[in-house]
Amino acid sequence: MTSPELIQPDRGQDAISIHLVAKDGFEDWSKSLSAGQRSALAAQKFDGSGYQVGIVPDGDNWFAVGGVANPEELSSWCLAKLAEALPAGTYRRADGEPGPALHGWQTAQYSLGLYKKDEKPTGPRILLTKDVKAIDPAIAEAQAVCQVRRMVDTPAEDMGPAAMEAECHALAKKYDAKLKVTKGDTLEQRYPMVHAVGRAAARHHAPRIMHLTWGKESDPVLAIVGKGVAFDSGGLDVKSAVGMKLMKKDMGGAAHAIALAGLIMGGDLPVRLHLLVPAVENAISGNAFRPGDVLKTRKGLTVEIGNTDAEGRLILGDALTRASEEDPDLIIDFATLTGAARVALGPDYPALMARRDETAEALIAAGKTCDDEPWRLPLPSAYAEWLKSDIADLNNAHGNAYAGASVAGLFLDRFVGEELDWAHFDTFAWRPFAKPGRPKGGEAYGLRAAWHMLRERFSAG
Repeated sequence: MTSPELIQPDRGQDAISIHLVAKDGFEDWSKSLSAGQRSALAAQKFDGSGYQVGIVPDGDNWFAVGGVANPEELSSWCLAKLAEALPAGTYRRADGEPGPALHGWQTAQYSLGLYKKDEKPTGPRILLTKDVKAIDPAIAEAQAVCQVRRMVDTPAEDMGPAAMEAECHALAKKYDAKLKVTKGDTLEQRYPMVHAVGRAAARHHAPRIMHLTWGKESDPVLAIVGKGVAFDSGGLDVKSAVGMKLMKKDMGGAAHAIALAGLIMGGDLPVRLHLLVPAVENAISGNAFRPGDVLKTRKGLTVEIGNTDAEGRLILGDALTRASEEDPDLIIDFATLTGAARVALGPDYPALMARRDETAEALIAAGKTCDDEPWRLPLPSAYAEWLKSDIADLNNAHGNAYAGASVAGLFLDRFVGEELDWAHFDTFAWRPFAKPGRPKGGEAYGLRAAWHMLRERFSAG
């Protein structure tokens, strides 16, 4: 995790300077250096290229140099490599404020730290800023991102449905919210698809749904829903060993939803928040739900099971139905839903589907401002016929290989109340290749975009 101590107010305390320089401006910048300093950078092969880090002797002290694309327009990640590579200590930017780079400075120092000794440099790297008002929001966002990482990185045995429930309890306690947990016979009656998907799991991983409420009842209703499949074996339509390897991350949607709820409550957004997290393990046993079964739903529709490995949309269906019953101003759901979205967009861009153009545009614009841009995919009504069933109201999986992400979105759309504003993130929740500030492993995609959009939408005026 990260510590609030990583970002501190600049009150003139001793600190090591960081200079940022672009490759095309390096030659002019280096003219101000001594011959020995230039030689030191040359020995490190520093030329101002992106994410390079240089150490420059300065009498009895030293300063750091970082290569960036444009020192005048920093991104979230411009200081991230420095935060990874520099020794423990206190730093300040020499020629300006860190701005958005406060984020990457913190996330670069994330470590799960639960199962092996931390191999990163010991001690925190602290960054100073004179923009005191930026500190708390930057810390909150970085901690939310690292919460997603921690939950996703934690193995399924330690981040099962009960552990996700504990995360919700901790959130409710911290912000004085109300939490209702439904499981057992009541779950089967009220959320039948959640129960069906999770019933094959061992007792200590029994299915449940968490429903947290917070805020004034007179404020606009905002519903956040997250898919919490602690581990996805595929069910009786069992995955391959390769396909199963990363399935501890299949609760990434729940992690996003819980982290976003924390940002909303911590930011005291004037909304009536409903957080819904259906949590299950899609396991294999004698009582597992089967291909060809027809499931009842909270909404009253019936669903034929074309594939037990399309389970996430089932538990989300019941949760979205419950969210819709509050007649919300907006519903946002997060889910590690389809491999098709990854094939289309790769790991870095979360697929976004939305009923209303203005909501999609607001999310995309917000994402661009904070380096967390989603990419919109369509919800084409022409493909809805692919979800038809001969014996039920709809099937949970279509019989061709086309438009998998959009068809999954269309399935969810059937469970969202008519005319409601709804946005769906099909997010990977995993980074397969490390980048500065973004280690390999669990990752938040779409979280910051959603938070920045919500803050703009509900704080206006």
